[in-house]
Amino acid sequence: MTVPAPESPSAPPTPSDNTSHALLLDLDGVLLDTRPVMRTAWRRVQELHGVTLPFHAYERHLGREFGDIMQRLGVADAETVRRTYEAESVGHAHLAQEFTGIVEMLHAFVAAGWRLGVVTSKHVDRAAPLLARLGCPFATVRTPAGAGRTKPAPDPLLLALIDLEVDPAAAVYVGDMAVDQESAARAGVAYIHAGWGYGQPTAPAPETVASPKELLRLLRPAEQLVEGSMV
Repeated sequence: MTVPAPESPSAPPTPSDNTSHALLLDLDGVLLDTRPVMRTAWRRVQELHGVTLPFHAYERHLGREFGDIMQRLGVADAETVRRTYEAESVGHAHLAQEFTGIVEMLHAFVAAGWRLGVVTSKHVDRAAPLLARLGCPFATVRTPAGAGRTKPAPDPLLLALIDLEVDPAAAVYVGDMAVDQESAARAGVAYIHAGWGYGQPTAPAPETVASPKELLRLLRPAEQLVEGSMV
């Protein structure tokens, strides 16, 4: 028997003045281009641990927690590999770059009254210094260090919304991998696919935006946003 994929809710309406709305975002491939960091860290894993799998084998599972990826790849001694990968990732975090327009987009949503949060499968020690570079007042950051299951389960999205005190129907999650889309569908949260990221959406086809600027136009009319806000 074939079980149909859960349908993603449609994007929410323009926020009203008396309703709290949340914009949740993935980190890798949405907020920051961390591919150079990950590639460098994976190269070190190959050198130290004799892992012969190419980086693209690792990359196609992005969005999942590191231990889950190692299990799927059949990598032995996953915790030792994790320590190497995380140390190299922190050491080479400077290689990550913000996507064009991402900071302006975040500040505009904050100025418009949205509550912002990050839901990522990157562990907190690697995520925190990267997010600090954006200078955005995220109201919540959910990583695998917290409670609940990791993506593609709905737990991290729902827990983030509990933090923000926002209903799933008044939230949107922006991701770039199939696990992001699945997590949003299971949480009852509207999903928007970041076309500038690393992966492709799955059926049913979600709303896709090509740039952070386009995301602004899709979620709220541009004239209601304060671009360049110093919030």
